Amino acid sequence: MSAAEGPLVVGVDSSTQSTKVLVVDAATGQVVASGQAPHTVSAGAGRESDPRQWWEALCTALHQCGDAAHEAAAVSIGGQQHGLVTLDAHGDPVRPALLWNDVRSAPQARRLVAELGGPKAWADRTGSVPGASFTVTKWAWLAEHEPEAARSVAAVRLPHDYLTERLTGQGTTDRGDASGTGWWASATEAYDEEILAGIGLDPALLPRVVRPGEVAGTVRDIHDLPFSKGTLVAPGTGDNAAAALGLGLRPGTPVLSLGTSGTVYAVSEHRPADPTGTVSGFADARGDWLPLACTLNCTLAVDRMATLLGLDREAVEPGTEVTLLPYLDGERTPDLPNATGLLHGLRHDTTAGQLLQAAYDGAVHSLLGALDLVLDQDADRTTPLVLIGGGARGTAWQQTVRRLSGRPVRIPEAGELVALGAAAQAAGLLTGEDPAAVARRWKTADGPVLDPVERDEATLERISGVLSDAAPLLERGTREH
Repeated sequence: MSAAEGPLVVGVDSSTQSTKVLVVDAATGQVVASGQAPHTVSAGAGRESDPRQWWEALCTALHQCGDAAHEAAAVSIGGQQHGLVTLDAHGDPVRPALLWNDVRSAPQARRLVAELGGPKAWADRTGSVPGASFTVTKWAWLAEHEPEAARSVAAVRLPHDYLTERLTGQGTTDRGDASGTGWWASATEAYDEEILAGIGLDPALLPRVVRPGEVAGTVRDIHDLPFSKGTLVAPGTGDNAAAALGLGLRPGTPVLSLGTSGTVYAVSEHRPADPTGTVSGFADARGDWLPLACTLNCTLAVDRMATLLGLDREAVEPGTEVTLLPYLDGERTPDLPNATGLLHGLRHDTTAGQLLQAAYDGAVHSLLGALDLVLDQDADRTTPLVLIGGGARGTAWQQTVRRLSGRPVRIPEAGELVALGAAAQAAGLLTGEDPAAVARRWKTADGPVLDPVERDEATLERISGVLSDAAPLLERGTREH
């Protein structure tokens, strides 16, 4: 291994599909080793994974890093948000984790919002109006549909909490990931006992919320990890908050992330509370806020359309009047958890490439509709939109975002921003720096800026019109039978 200028740190991205590990030089940001291992997710009505897979993937990815992982002085876990991990008294999973994109709890979400004061009351208390993605609704679903499993639960964790606890032996979380549960009150920065009582969840089952910059623990002396005994463990955080750290985001810079889910967010110094539920009022991992809107259908949905059409994902063609709403997994923004995909405007001369472009347009439309809502009112609307995630390298995604946003688009050259953000958090433990400042020192956000083009208002208006007209059809599946 080449000599590093500073101590080594490990950043982890445990996402829906895989766990990725980076070993990073804390002084320069240079990635000196990396590893990756896959997860499986159930198909069918639910989206579930066995948390033990995440641990096995973490161990595999760490061992791929060789001696560099053993030399690391600190580690931090970034993980997929919202997932409900239920553990028994021995720390073993009671059942597979219910993931963020499992929307079976939509009826419980509607009931909880109504029973605990309505959308505005929820937004004022927790910063968000919970939908089917939120952990609070998943616990309500579990208690209703699998009461025996719920009664046997001795600890409730989020995905990043589970991995951090396997490292340290201590049950901890952070404010960024806790803010996506629906039972952490952003107004008081504490668990909301009234909400917990309303869903029958004992607060003693929840992890301690570790403050930004606080050490969560040290790595236990367990044989299946390459870490040295006593390696520091940072609080970790949810994947979006980790990516914000990885970019070194300052308030007012908008981010559009193209992954399994699509997200748009920006750091804010003001606590958000959107009673419409479009924007989730998340906390960030530093002490500020991360208003965020999320769609369930992004790169996987568009890739699925490309596969159905027998096309390469880049084989788009212009000139379409077709509208395709790619709600293949239901949708979160707009709030249509049981909707399906919808195609409108098909003609004899419509080509497969035009259909594929319509899928891109439909996916990006949902995200851009929330862009202005996540930005503070005084934010500079000419600031480049930072495009990240797996789709950010795709030309079709880049050009669709440019055309429908009308904004300049920056594409950071650094990859694996969630893992880099986790590494920056780990480095901050060692240096005493703000993790976002660490990332700025590493120049993680540097990359080309694509000039703005004229905003395609006609396409945006056409999609909005179809969405409005089709609302009764799309909402039909959301009603309880």
